[in-house]
Amino acid sequence: MIDRIVPVDRPPAEVEGKCAMELTMNVQLTGRDRAILRAVAAGNAELEWGAEPDLFLDGRCCCDQAAAHRLARAGYIAPAAVCTAGQRVAACLTAAGKQELGVLAAA
Repeated sequence: MIDRIVPVDRPPAEVEGKCAMELTMNVQLTGRDRAILRAVAAGNAELEWGAEPDLFLDGRCCCDQAAAHRLARAGYIAPAAVCTAGQRVAACLTAAGKQELGVLAAA
C-alpha cells in the first residue's frame, strides 16, 4: 500500500558515488521484493530506463517486472549513472533500499 510520494526534483544520476534518485514512498515489501533488492545489492543488476524501467539481473530480464517497476517508483532502486530513455545502465540501491535491507552506507 502506498501512503505518500515525494517527487524527485532532478533526474537520476551518480553523485559522489551514491544514487541521486532518492524518492520516498511507503511500500509494503514482499519476500520477492527483498530478493530483488539483494540481487541489486550484489552488483549484477542493470536498469533500462524509461517510463517503466526494466530490470536485468545477470544480463537476463527480471521475471517480475511489476515488482521491479514498483521498487523503482518507490525509490529503492535507481540507475547508478545519468541515463536516457532506452539506455541500459548499472542499477544501485538508493539510501531507502539500503535501509530496507539493513545495509550500512560507507562513511
